[in-house]
Amino acid sequence: MTETTGITPADLEAKFRDIQGQVHVVAENSKKRAAIAGAGLAVILLVVIYLIGRNAGKKTRPVLEIRRL
Repeated sequence: MTETTGITPADLEAKFRDIQGQVHVVAENSKKRAAIAGAGLAVILLVVIYLIGRNAGKKTRPVLEIRRL
């Protein structure tokens, strides 16, 4: 029969470092996606505000009524 060895602190440390590395990679990717999404949302919001402001800034033509006496 083969003798099984227990889990050593070095094994635990190696596994925790591996997991921490994976979490770091996922976090970096999420930050990049969030930055891109935020920039896209900001551009869309600016375009909407511009269009609303442009329509609100137009002067309406006065109605001129001419009557003969």
